[in-house]
Amino acid sequence: MNSDIRQLQPKALWNKFADLNAVPRPSKKEERVIAFMKEFGKKLGLETIEDKVGNVIIKKPATKGMENHKAIVMQSHLDMVHQKNNDTKFDFDTQGIEMYVDGDWVKAKGTTLGADNGLGVATIMAILESNDIAHPAIEALFTIDEETGMTGAKGLEGGLLNGEILLNLDTEEDDEIGVGCAGGIDVTATRSYQEEETPEFKTGFKITVKGLNGGHSGMQIHEGLGNANKLMNRLLFDGFENFGLRISEIDGGSLRNAIPRESNAIVAIDSIHEAAFVSEMNDLANDIKAELKTMEPNLTIEVSKVKTPKTIMDLGVQEGLTRAIYAALNGVYRMSADIPGLVETSNNIARVIVKDGEINIGCLTRSSVESSKFDLANMLRATFELTGCEVEFSGDYPGWTPNMDSAILKVMSKLYKDINGKEAHVAACHAGLECGILGTNYPKMDMISFGPNIKGAHSPDERAQISSVQKYWNFVLEILKNIPKK
Repeated sequence: MNSDIRQLQPKALWNKFADLNAVPRPSKKEERVIAFMKEFGKKLGLETIEDKVGNVIIKKPATKGMENHKAIVMQSHLDMVHQKNNDTKFDFDTQGIEMYVDGDWVKAKGTTLGADNGLGVATIMAILESNDIAHPAIEALFTIDEETGMTGAKGLEGGLLNGEILLNLDTEEDDEIGVGCAGGIDVTATRSYQEEETPEFKTGFKITVKGLNGGHSGMQIHEGLGNANKLMNRLLFDGFENFGLRISEIDGGSLRNAIPRESNAIVAIDSIHEAAFVSEMNDLANDIKAELKTMEPNLTIEVSKVKTPKTIMDLGVQEGLTRAIYAALNGVYRMSADIPGLVETSNNIARVIVKDGEINIGCLTRSSVESSKFDLANMLRATFELTGCEVEFSGDYPGWTPNMDSAILKVMSKLYKDINGKEAHVAACHAGLECGILGTNYPKMDMISFGPNIKGAHSPDERAQISSVQKYWNFVLEILKNIPKK
């Protein structure tokens, strides 16, 4: 199937994407892709550097006639979000992504595609390898661990790069030129609890929420998509209120930057209420599916009998947990007052684990305004602390403040209109890009972000539009030829 990808245009880009996707590259496990990228640079005879945190920098001199143009940094991240459908057998640590062509789209078989940010990486690789593309001096910056902490961007030291302009290739709409992004912070609530032996005359049930779209917890947080953790909590809360449901285990969601698609819970009910409980859960499930039918047509909620669990949660802790998750904000907290249509601040309740006497709740809070980010983070902290949890803030990274006087923005806006006959959409986004972090050590660098159409990022529905990649590639080539002179 990947052989079909190699025949797509532009071949130079798609072939590099296929090469890259053959290398497992989970966040925080980038050793193989780092080695792959270093070997690529060295085979080309180009200066290749690995910094102390694992970022790879490959430097290519200007082509003939472009020596007096400003040096540029072309930047993308090496890691990818690993998500798969529940029924897909796939090992991200050992297998390459299995891709296929579906009309005008490239997709993966039951997993994320890695177009975020693999298409950006492949673009840079194709340019580094080329012999006939005009460009100024290039410093190719391939960062690590963008998806789960941005530790590559955070660890990049000042002084390693000399470029005056940075082209970040991590935007997912081909008519958009990115000039700003949200910052973020991880909010993690934990606590221990006493397990109780399950009383007699209880029946075990497994509740499953699945079939949700999931998606990017920044770019899609405003779309009204279902959150499996919030939906599961709604079911558990109702079951306790009406039938005294007791929780044994919960396992919901996965990565902080992905809207949770699935959740499973093991519970116990008084056997005498078994039929009424199943009927009530099915009625509530139908109500939820009716509420979300437009956005989540494939939502499935299943309630099935299982072996009665040996232990259940302490009752007081269970009550506090379900109330805290109910109260904790998920979704949009505030829209921007300055940029129409932009989400300013949001939260994703990404992960809920209850097992073996331990609770762990993981959230990702985003905002383009630092004070608002911490306002929402503190709201979540207060909510979870009221139920006895310890709350930790970690992984804090800044947003990227728009510079509407950017010289490269003016160049790219004019080029886009000349090529496409219409204005580009100049915008800030609610995703976390690395530009804000990189700017802390390179404050004078003129930064911009753009890319091809990628839909469903951070979910197994991720797909890249073939015609858009061609459009984007042509735009890249024109940008390289029109980088301002020194």
